[in-house]
Amino acid sequence: MTELREAAPSAGTDLLDERTRELADYCAAMTGRLRVIGQRLDRDPDAITEFLHEPQVRFPVQGMLPPQYRSAGEFPAPLVAASSTVLGQVVATEQVAYGDPNVILASPGPSLSGGVVQALADEQQRQRYFGRLAAAPTHTFFALTEPAKGSAALELETTLTPAPGGGWLLNGAKCYIGNGARAQLGVVFCRRAPGPWGIEAVLLDTSAPGFSGELLPTVGLRGARISRLRFQDVAVAPEDLLGADRSPSRRGLYGATYILYRFRPGIAAMALGCAQAACDYLRTHRATLPRQDRHRLDGVLDRIAAVRHRTYAVAAAVDAGVVDVAGIGAVKARAARVAEDATRLVAELLGPASLIEHPWLEKTYRDVRAFELMEGTTNLHTMAAFQSLLRSRTALQPAAQRAVDGAARH
Repeated sequence: MTELREAAPSAGTDLLDERTRELADYCAAMTGRLRVIGQRLDRDPDAITEFLHEPQVRFPVQGMLPPQYRSAGEFPAPLVAASSTVLGQVVATEQVAYGDPNVILASPGPSLSGGVVQALADEQQRQRYFGRLAAAPTHTFFALTEPAKGSAALELETTLTPAPGGGWLLNGAKCYIGNGARAQLGVVFCRRAPGPWGIEAVLLDTSAPGFSGELLPTVGLRGARISRLRFQDVAVAPEDLLGADRSPSRRGLYGATYILYRFRPGIAAMALGCAQAACDYLRTHRATLPRQDRHRLDGVLDRIAAVRHRTYAVAAAVDAGVVDVAGIGAVKARAARVAEDATRLVAELLGPASLIEHPWLEKTYRDVRAFELMEGTTNLHTMAAFQSLLRSRTALQPAAQRAVDGAARH
């Protein structure tokens, strides 16, 4: 077990205000206990129920809840408020993941589905959802990805068809859904009509007849409880349809993209927390390195710092109302890559038997491989960045051509 650093890494802190820096240090102080809990979850992911009373588990969830549903007085209110912003969530998530990312993913709470509810739901639906979470520990799920289509939202095959007595029937399957098989509540994306505006989001209680879920075997990040879900004539009442009072362009698909763009920097932050932890582990267990190896480690640390700075920047931009889709995807892809490279380098420099002699490193080595698959793979984010660049160049061409024509006239 490595000795943990006493405060958050400094790279990127020029983008943080005083309150957010305090939040980073507050969460950094939790990492020792989180690491102990995370190793327990790797052996038994359902053991999270043993730790739900601990502040290290409870605090990360508080910022995801609307203010009226938070635990009043349990935690410093200014820090909880800071953690409710996208930048605050990124900062807190990075520090918690430095301890162990499994704790975040295994804990009951709103996760992505809560963001969809906040974006689309009416007041009664919000009360139904968040009131339940406030009353008792409740696992939730966000069901978008499908077995044959991945997370291509425009190609969904899960259907919502009219029921004979009113309402609708939900049929189809979802795959690779975090906490799906053990959740009590969640949001399912489905198709009610052709085209992008025919996609809907429905609030679903997993006790509904026709719902079933099964756990999928996973090598790493076992706390996420990745699952496959099936829906066979699951009844969906009119009050379960999220955003029914909105125009089609401002509900189903809008809800999915709204939360994914806000959550994706947090995945990057998890990967960065693990990467930093691996490098610090190496420095603790091999304080002296040959010059070439030290340069290799410094190179990885520089990459972590650079991606951290960009992650903080895109998160702050989202808070300011600017959603840089390509930039968000780029930091997630870069963070996933540097986390893999960091654990690979640390395992190499600690020696051929490192993954046997260092159980924490072996677990982290497995865990970080999951980040490549979460919230879109690198090839998808690379394509998004290319398309953004192409659009930018296309938009600039008329102005550039005018400049050339003007120069020619003179």
